[in-house]
Amino acid sequence: AEYMGDDYNKILVQSIADRFAEAAAEWVHAKVRRELWGYARDESLDQADLLRVKYQGIRPAPGYPSNPDHKEKTLLWSLLDVEARIGAKLTESNSMWPAASVSALIFAHPESRYFAVGKVDRDQVTAYAGRTGLAVAEQERWLGEVLAYDP
Repeated sequence: AEYMGDDYNKILVQSIADRFAEAAAEWVHAKVRRELWGYARDESLDQADLLRVKYQGIRPAPGYPSNPDHKEKTLLWSLLDVEARIGAKLTESNSMWPAASVSALIFAHPESRYFAVGKVDRDQVTAYAGRTGLAVAEQERWLGEVLAYDP
């Protein structure tokens, strides 16, 4: 909803919506760990443990340091038929709409750890572009912030 010039309340509602989306993602991840996949049935973590990532596995999201390529969301959207199932859409830049949306991959392996992809060189981008089927220039556009060179 638009707030007819009331920027304060618009930002407040958007912030609350973002927090609800993140809380829902955390709840779903806990449900997967404890019930659906059941690899952590007896898990009992408090807020501090959740923030310290004391649970088994990880849930990296496209666009974050361990998975900087936002383009991967298009594959997720296609495989899961996201737009038809829940109405969430991707913009031209692969931002999610509504903005208070989250997506991630869940890895349950006990040795899974979060990491950050460092800067990548031209040879790495060329090899990655070959695997994704994109032209090198297009791949560079999607990986802009992690490039170790000026394209």
